[in-house]
Amino acid sequence: MKCTLNKKGDVYTVYVPKKDMELEVVSVEKTNDWGGIFTMSNGWVLDFSELEAEPSLPQTFNITIVSKGE
Repeated sequence: MKCTLNKKGDVYTVYVPKKDMELEVVSVEKTNDWGGIFTMSNGWVLDFSELEAEPSLPQTFNITIVSKGE
């Protein structure tokens, strides 16, 4: 699924165009210098590709939904 990651101040947000919703990232389980498992404010858990460093934001990524918190 495609989504756009952005950073507003110190807070990361993810916009999901398919659902037309913007969610706040509440926690990140880093598996490398940047990227990994992101938990969203609605309970979704998203797997972002692991990157060596934080990319310039906003940027669109192909991600995998690990869980929808159900």
